[in-house]
Amino acid sequence: MPAALRHDTPAPVSFGDRWRGWRDALLASASFQRWAAAFPLTRPIARKRAAELFDLCAGFVYSQTLAACVQLDLFEGLRAGPRDLPVLASRAAMPESAMESLCEAACALQLLERRGTARYGLGPLGAALLGNPGIAAMVRHHAALYADLGDPLALLRGHERERRLAQYWPYALDHTGATLTRDDVAPYTALMAATQPMIADVVLSAYPLTGHRCLLDVGGGDGSFLAAAARAAPQLRLQLFDLPEVAAIARERLGTAGLADRATITPGSFYDDPLPTGADVISLIRVVHDHDDEAVARLLAKVRAALPADGVLLLGEPMSDAAAGSDGVSAYFEIYLRAMGQGRPRSAARLRELLHMAGFSQVRALRTRIPLIAGVIVAES
Repeated sequence: MPAALRHDTPAPVSFGDRWRGWRDALLASASFQRWAAAFPLTRPIARKRAAELFDLCAGFVYSQTLAACVQLDLFEGLRAGPRDLPVLASRAAMPESAMESLCEAACALQLLERRGTARYGLGPLGAALLGNPGIAAMVRHHAALYADLGDPLALLRGHERERRLAQYWPYALDHTGATLTRDDVAPYTALMAATQPMIADVVLSAYPLTGHRCLLDVGGGDGSFLAAAARAAPQLRLQLFDLPEVAAIARERLGTAGLADRATITPGSFYDDPLPTGADVISLIRVVHDHDDEAVARLLAKVRAALPADGVLLLGEPMSDAAAGSDGVSAYFEIYLRAMGQGRPRSAARLRELLHMAGFSQVRALRTRIPLIAGVIVAES
């Protein structure tokens, strides 16, 4: 038989594929949908699926409702207690009818709650956001992502167009940092600093650093993770490695925090430069998922070379299989990193493969308080 014909021969259909094909045809049937919505045993499932599909359609409106609340500092304005609609409208410089629409939408999303006639207070999610200021920082930053997603097919097809998110993360355009100025790196450094406390709490709760003598934080930004580690482990010496202009910001921040005597700052790019030695634990906090596999492999090999025989790599970042609900993490980062121009979300299993390839023989994933925020992997020689 000619090779071309052999290649056209359909592959055997598995039982699982046949079952899913039957399921999909059934779910796509309008008559079945009507029956399922009416039959008592299937009605709850049908309603749940309808709500989930609606949420997918309305998700952008939800996110923009949140964005409007954040841009107006609405949650902060309600921290002290509920406010009347006219007061909220006046502070927002918008008509009362428009403010009422925003507040009602926010109530439906549990960001706000009605507290009587034309009076609103914090809802459970709005109150929780106040305790996590990094979330508000991410919401403000999402304006760049939404601009890139204005034409999602153009983004996915790689059409030549300005990418605002890549400009927000300038190292996506200049890995060496040689052309980057303080103004170039300041926005993303500030965002990482705002979101770092909740990440640091999750990571350091999973893996306390009290048994180590020196921590090197690679891609450490303004030093926020190092500062958190220093508070948790007073004996710890500190090292930070990041692009030159970012390292300069870290030097100032750690100095202001009174940690200058404990900290050594080394500017450089892990794409081109070796990592500093002397640390018995090296951390990669929200670094790996920003880079493609080839770059990650080089980075992990450099980490392995910089560690002593008893050294430990501490890796913390969102992972695609970290917990129930992680499908949302995968969906978010698959598109976010596509807009950024590099990187991808990875499962713990894929990270374990990359670590073994880099020469780490003992790799274990740790439980974390909030897997949706960060998973933690510890690797030893």
